Amino acid sequence: MLASHYYEGKIEAGCDEAGRGCLAGSVYAAAVILPPDYQNDLLNDSKQLTEKKRYQLREIIQHDAVAWAVGIVTPEEIDKINILNASILAMHRALDQLTIRPEAIIVDGNRFKPYFPSSASTNNLPPIPHTTIVKGDGKYLSIAAASILAKTYRDDYMNLLAEEYPQYDWLSNKGYPTKKHRDAIRQYGLTSYHRKSFNLLGDTQLSFDF
Repeated sequence: MLASHYYEGKIEAGCDEAGRGCLAGSVYAAAVILPPDYQNDLLNDSKQLTEKKRYQLREIIQHDAVAWAVGIVTPEEIDKINILNASILAMHRALDQLTIRPEAIIVDGNRFKPYFPSSASTNNLPPIPHTTIVKGDGKYLSIAAASILAKTYRDDYMNLLAEEYPQYDWLSNKGYPTKKHRDAIRQYGLTSYHRKSFNLLGDTQLSFDF
């Protein structure tokens, strides 16, 4: 059973991203605030769930959450600031859109940057306390919920792009570096949705700041 919270007695937002390792498409992130002591035994890391179950849970999360939001960073932005910074920016953008300001943030993974609410710069407010949790999407309900929202909304987006560019098999691979995807890049070239800073063909090793 996943834990309902990390910080005791605080309004806590869980954050996670989807699409970090893809060759094409935006990176998506979600932020979710669940009710205190919320429980849902069906919630889990999105990667451990079937597609059908993820979409069923998305409706439940959106109904039950105190607040939720999705943030997006485009391929052009990814190429400018790198995928690590883009993933964190997507989470910040999701937090920006929450209708309730969290008092604490828990993040899947081991990297994050201090998040300042939009009013912090004018009121000299400190950043909201945050904690990074490796494999947090399998440990905390709000992070698991965020992983499901980020994954399903990004899948919706990639399914639309697949209609425009069916040759890249995005309907199946969602932009990830499969053999079919890379073979299509060799045959058809790049689209405006490809991340030009990535190792698109897989035949050389590029280093990223992860």
